[in-house]
Amino acid sequence: MNAVEVSWQLKWILGAAIILYVVAIYALSFWARGRIKTTEDFVVAGRRLPLSLAWATILATWFGACTMLSAADEVAREGLHRAALDPWGAGVCLLLAGLFFAGPLWRMKLLTVCDFFRRRFGKSAEFLSACVIVPSYFGWIAAQFVGVAGMLHLFFGIPMAVGILVTALVGTGYTLLGGMWSVTLTDAIQIVLVAGGLIVLAAEALWYLGGGSFLAGWLAFVDRLPPEAMTPVDLSSLQAFYGWLTVFLIGALGNLPGQDLMQRIFAARSERVARNACLLAGLAYIALGMFPLFLGLVAKITFPQQFERAVLPALANLFLHPVFAVIFILALLSAVLSTIDSAILSPAVVLAQNIVLRLMPRLPTLAVNRMAVLFVATASLATALAGQSMYSLLEDAYELTMVGLLVPLCLGLLTRRGNAAAALASMLVGSGLWLLHYIAQWECFLERLVPESLRFPSTIPVTVAALLAYLVASLWPAQSRFLPSAPELVADVAG
Repeated sequence: MNAVEVSWQLKWILGAAIILYVVAIYALSFWARGRIKTTEDFVVAGRRLPLSLAWATILATWFGACTMLSAADEVAREGLHRAALDPWGAGVCLLLAGLFFAGPLWRMKLLTVCDFFRRRFGKSAEFLSACVIVPSYFGWIAAQFVGVAGMLHLFFGIPMAVGILVTALVGTGYTLLGGMWSVTLTDAIQIVLVAGGLIVLAAEALWYLGGGSFLAGWLAFVDRLPPEAMTPVDLSSLQAFYGWLTVFLIGALGNLPGQDLMQRIFAARSERVARNACLLAGLAYIALGMFPLFLGLVAKITFPQQFERAVLPALANLFLHPVFAVIFILALLSAVLSTIDSAILSPAVVLAQNIVLRLMPRLPTLAVNRMAVLFVATASLATALAGQSMYSLLEDAYELTMVGLLVPLCLGLLTRRGNAAAALASMLVGSGLWLLHYIAQWECFLERLVPESLRFPSTIPVTVAALLAYLVASLWPAQSRFLPSAPELVADVAG
């Protein structure tokens, strides 16, 4: 999509507003830096987040480029069934986390999800899980870089590569400064702006379609939209439905072992806060996620051309008064940036705490964490410049944690079954099969070995293979060196 035709005056106003916003974010990050005295302050905000901040930071972290930009773009092109990953899958993931995972994990007083694997299964499982988690975030972060770069290209004509680089520099800079405290404080404000902006834009869209009447606008929307675009589930064939279900499960289950979610659970000030924060965020995520989907459908019937990216900024430019359009774009930008800093910090903490400091424990902890932030940002920048679409980047990110870590996390946390051999077997089988398919560019399970009529997406079969590996390996006699050394660690897991 070409850059939107806007006046030079509006470009100057929008540009100045973006600069002022970035300056304000950096000022807040400098202030938050003063609250960082220990590694716990940097990583989990000293475990002092109240419910009001805990659920807001979960919601704002996840409500980023995928929901605001990518999901709306996908729906505008292909219809409502493209929302399987986001918001349906991601929203259900938060609800599952609140119902089954937040309480027992909070009680263990962890810094990273890999700390759980160390306590439950031993150091080898900790190291292997860290090797799975760290690269799994590169695609997620890259998706945010691409989302902001698309906005800059849309309004200012900035080349995508330049926009990606600028976004990476800005997001990495204030992540280095403020840690979890600055992330949390800015998230609470940003999500209010995002919610208000989406509601206003949706109302303006209905007003526009109805020629000055909300009811007429809704009737026009329903009348002009192709019926197939309103189908939430792809039922056109068995393979299509299986593909839809796979994407939904990637969203619903893939990020349960994710450090970004667990980090916010660990940061809550109590078990009850951790659990309720996930439930509130999940419900709010699904409700708020309806607005980008609706606006994506509005774009499908409003614009004759096919959009490549950034449907929501284009609609804001069309429907909103210039002043409100600027505010909406700032809200959109803040939502994506709030996801960027959280997504960079999460794998960086795992890299620092569970790999580097395990190998070299005498290094200064905070310095190692900040160096890890630079490494993760650089790797994510390279991923964004590789040229994949934002949606496929996000799918890849979810898949790796799902196939590699979901089984040992669920069975290790919720049952007493399994030992280190089971966890390692599950991680190696799931990640190894996923990597084989990724390198071979197979979209279906064992694509070259089965007939075309029997080919299905690989994520569910690979996860089932990881489950079977866990169950088989758990039958082996447990060796003491693999098991937790203290009985109370098992009691922590069992709750």
